[in-house]
Amino acid sequence: MKLATRINSFLSEADGDLASVLQEFSGLGLTHCDFNYPEHVEGLLAADLKAMLDANGLEANGVAVRFRRHFLNGEFGNADPAVAADALALAKEGTDYCRAIGGRVVTLWLGFDGFDYPFQADYRRMWDAVASAFRELCDYAPDVLFSIEYKPFEERSFAFIDSFGLVLAMIDEIDRPNIGATLDYCHMLMKHDNPAYGADILGSRGRLFGVHLNDGYGRFDDGLMVGTVTLPQTLEFLYYVKKHGFDHAVYFDTFPKRERAAAECAANVAMVRRIDETIDRLGLDRIQAAVDANDGVGVSRLVLDAFMK
Repeated sequence: MKLATRINSFLSEADGDLASVLQEFSGLGLTHCDFNYPEHVEGLLAADLKAMLDANGLEANGVAVRFRRHFLNGEFGNADPAVAADALALAKEGTDYCRAIGGRVVTLWLGFDGFDYPFQADYRRMWDAVASAFRELCDYAPDVLFSIEYKPFEERSFAFIDSFGLVLAMIDEIDRPNIGATLDYCHMLMKHDNPAYGADILGSRGRLFGVHLNDGYGRFDDGLMVGTVTLPQTLEFLYYVKKHGFDHAVYFDTFPKRERAAAECAANVAMVRRIDETIDRLGLDRIQAAVDANDGVGVSRLVLDAFMK
């Protein structure tokens, strides 16, 4: 299993020294890295980062483009065409950097494309602008996978792409083979989406390009350790991820505010490996048989067998 984790918590403990963070990663069972562009790599040549990865036996999964204060009123859907063009240019820069470090997935969370008030957004104009920008990106780099990460709110009161259903609709609207989605487990709980439902539909269509694992209570982006709150749902989610042959890095998007970053990451690695072993022990066929039976008592027995042996 390919594993990656959020770099920010490690960077804060390492005084921003990315080289020491990557060295620490190599001893935690991680195999891949995702970098926020440009903040994690500002001033660092792609060739130098690639050498750092190679030296630590790591590979790049991809980059997540980060839009900051210049884009407070929107990224691709910004009403100012100049700012929207800046957002697209930044995404293309991140795409070039991703390719240069050997990554394949560019993750785009449009946290500022949205609205806070009634009558603030021209919904159709914004929809068309976002779809057009993604089409241009997909055509700009057909060898790269572009992955839409949704979140129901934060930074805006209402995100423009806020749910699994809207992601599916936007993917259909963009209509390119290299557009897909990143499912963030906590974001799905916040929206009251069922994580496994999304993984099954996107996975079966070959459009699941990213998996962000964490846990929480559904009200906020808690970023708690994997499997600590909703363990049966996490098992179901990872069953569908495995069933559909997801072959990119599973990324721990967790926030160790009171825990040491390395210890928290090690706990995530241990949890996801145990869940993966449990799925193998139960067997995909037996789990599918429980699904096919549509029997709550049978599901209870399956969960009991999963966690009591």
